[in-house]
Amino acid sequence: MIYQGKAITVEQLASGIARLCFDMPQSPVNVFNRLMLDDLRDAISAVAASEARGLLCCSAKQTFLVGADIKEFTEYFKQSEAELLDWCERTNAVFNAVEDLSIPSVTAINGMALGGGLEMCLATDFRVAAESAVLGFPEVNLGICPGFGGTVRAPRLMDADTAIDWVRSGKPVKAHQALTDGAVDSVVSDDMLEDAALEMLEQAISGELDVADRRAQKTGELPLTAGEIKKVFTEGLARTRKDAGDNYPAAATAVEAMWKAADKNRALALMHEHQAFVTLARGTVAGNLVQLFLNEQFLKGRAKKQAASAQPVRQAAVMGAGIMGGGIAYQSALRGTPIIMKDIAQEGLDLGLGEADKLLNKQVERGRMQRSKADKVMSAITPALDYSGFDKVDIIVEAVVENPKVKKMVLAEVEQLVPESTVLTSNTSTISISLLAQALARPENFCGMHFFNPVPLMPLVEVIRGEKTGDLAVAQTVAYALSLGKSPIVVNDCPGFLVNRILFPYFGAFCQLLHDGVDFRIIDKVMENFGWPMGPAYLLDVVGIDTASHCMAVMAEGFPDRMTYDFTTAIDHLYEAGSYGQKNGKGFYQYEQSSSGRPVKVFDEAILTTLKPLQRENAGAVSEQAICERMMVALCLEAVRCLEDGIVSSAAEVDMGLLMGLGYPRFRGGALRYIDNMGVAAFCEMADQYADLGPLYQPTPALREMASQNKTFY
Repeated sequence: MIYQGKAITVEQLASGIARLCFDMPQSPVNVFNRLMLDDLRDAISAVAASEARGLLCCSAKQTFLVGADIKEFTEYFKQSEAELLDWCERTNAVFNAVEDLSIPSVTAINGMALGGGLEMCLATDFRVAAESAVLGFPEVNLGICPGFGGTVRAPRLMDADTAIDWVRSGKPVKAHQALTDGAVDSVVSDDMLEDAALEMLEQAISGELDVADRRAQKTGELPLTAGEIKKVFTEGLARTRKDAGDNYPAAATAVEAMWKAADKNRALALMHEHQAFVTLARGTVAGNLVQLFLNEQFLKGRAKKQAASAQPVRQAAVMGAGIMGGGIAYQSALRGTPIIMKDIAQEGLDLGLGEADKLLNKQVERGRMQRSKADKVMSAITPALDYSGFDKVDIIVEAVVENPKVKKMVLAEVEQLVPESTVLTSNTSTISISLLAQALARPENFCGMHFFNPVPLMPLVEVIRGEKTGDLAVAQTVAYALSLGKSPIVVNDCPGFLVNRILFPYFGAFCQLLHDGVDFRIIDKVMENFGWPMGPAYLLDVVGIDTASHCMAVMAEGFPDRMTYDFTTAIDHLYEAGSYGQKNGKGFYQYEQSSSGRPVKVFDEAILTTLKPLQRENAGAVSEQAICERMMVALCLEAVRCLEDGIVSSAAEVDMGLLMGLGYPRFRGGALRYIDNMGVAAFCEMADQYADLGPLYQPTPALREMASQNKTFY
């Protein structure tokens, strides 16, 4: 044994080759944390001092190495610039030591080699990948760039143009494509991986493969003229900025570092990478994206625990077809759970089946699914005008009209026809689950299951716990949501639940701005510049102004102190005028059909005349900064109240709900993260500027207490 560490062992094979094996203790995967890096440093020192003829690097896990331990690295990101630069330099010395060994080295890549894992592979002389291997630099998705030499070695091994696209996109690349791109030297069947890597290592030892030439390639300048370098990186940077936009600086910063390093040797090139990494790591966007990554891991872990006691769902049913019911049926059948889709009218069933068929045809047309698979999925949806087959259903999603009387009647009726173990759920977006449960004999088997539209695209499902909902019903519903490929968040019952409760103060602030004379187009522009995928007027048209008007009434009844308005809102005004948004072609904007059948937004001056009577007299001008602040204060304060009221139990659930359910700008991290970044005290000061507008803008006593104690949500 050449080296025995906690995460790495190096044994000398009979052939004289040193076999370095990554095997992180008590972990299903290998990651670069402090333990792994320290072990690697010591292991390479031991190899350098041994009489080994060559070095083989491999993994004892089902995957090679998935990158850095993000939880641990966030602590490094809090260091000063000088401290972080020093850490980068010391860490990279380990990878340089791998590259500079006096003996040849080969990596055998199984499973995933991502981020720091791929950078480890690039440090060795040659790479053999299993056919199932996946490689990539996902760092830009966390707001950072490769920091273990990836931006230096990748463009020297591949052509620069390809390396730019690997780094800037963050996309995973399959083994055969990686071979074409020059990231690996050979691809073999999974069962032949280590034998093939050892064979390649023997070729390197014998001189059949030129190790010195390979190292000169990796540690020298790019083999391009100054003019070629300028052309490649100018075009690469243009692609990067077009795709990433101004709000995600990581990709452009990484490409700029690669450009600066193009005519430098390894030592100078790494200095540019270090500076880029440190600049990004200490930035707000990286902090937000890393926190979201941690939030996602937290939600997955929590959902897995919540679903632990669930029984398998072998048969599902959705009551109420149409677009929503068809979307739910499609998603269930697609993910392997057969589903009955019931409606009281054939035209409803036709609409639901048509929606599922349309979604499947899109998959086939785009080459993502074979027609035979689409037919199989469609056959797993059973249309029904009666309750045939409901005696074998494990879970039911009620998705009928948003009317409490109708929902109560339908739920009470079906409860009598299904096994006592069947879980009933309602896809209501606003109606109290505790209220609906009053119609049931077994309220413990009932909860909310709120999907977001369009069902196939929106990842969030709110699982709503009513006053009498049992743990088993929650577990079964969470498990079913997970089986659909969704991200469930369990929330306690209240008007609007989590996402809509936070959304409607945002819409309320929008209506108040219109009342103060602000052009809705300016509000849309300001909030889109903030990072929202669409402004509030456009969003209302997409949601449906009729739906929004109904929800506003529910929210006003539930929270009269801050969600009742002393003026006629634009939402109610347009609803009464019969303008429902995209669904009937007129709302804040007008909608025309494109050649592909999609609604296209068009502005019509007449809407300004329609809204004019709603504006109060002598309203002063409102700056774009004030527009943004008023919109965000209303939204963020309701997010705070949801956490304080125990609707959910963590800041992570609040922010992920907004991200997955509303499209909150990802680079900003969430409403509570937004407050943290500003500072709770500074946020309260900002809100106080608008306190005279009403309770919607007034910080809670608990938030002011947080401010006084300098506390944060994360």
